[in-house]
Amino acid sequence: MFKEFKEFAMRGNVMDMAVGIIIGASFGKIINSIVADVFMPPIGLLLGGIDFSNMFINLTPSRPASYTLAEAKTNGLVTINYGLFANTVIDFVIVAFVIFIVIRQVNRLKRTVAVAPAAPAASTTKECGYCFSQINIKASRCPNCTSALSEADAK
Repeated sequence: MFKEFKEFAMRGNVMDMAVGIIIGASFGKIINSIVADVFMPPIGLLLGGIDFSNMFINLTPSRPASYTLAEAKTNGLVTINYGLFANTVIDFVIVAFVIFIVIRQVNRLKRTVAVAPAAPAASTTKECGYCFSQINIKASRCPNCTSALSEADAK
């Protein structure tokens, strides 16, 4: 069983998948940083100084109100974090757009890279100069009309 697992794990496609997952996770962190640190602050500023990461609804009204999500979590409040959800939706839209652009470019490259046409195969037949039938290029006599052929007779 260990030998079979080792063979499975060492296949090329499993290793490629592992590398893809690791790169995907790193790419996800980059996108999260872009959204949280680059896109959301200007959007919040345009919307009147709103900080999306601290937008939440307090579901525990008997507890004291908190001004930030960190304070709410410290106070043990039950919250709906719709600001973090907005950040996650924007993350998804950016990732989907980037993947769309990459796939679009790959498809465009596949279409523009034309496969070179294969060189025509050397002809193995010639035409009899008397009966105009196709015969083997090495023939010296036509099998159909039995005429003796010379290079001048073959077309």
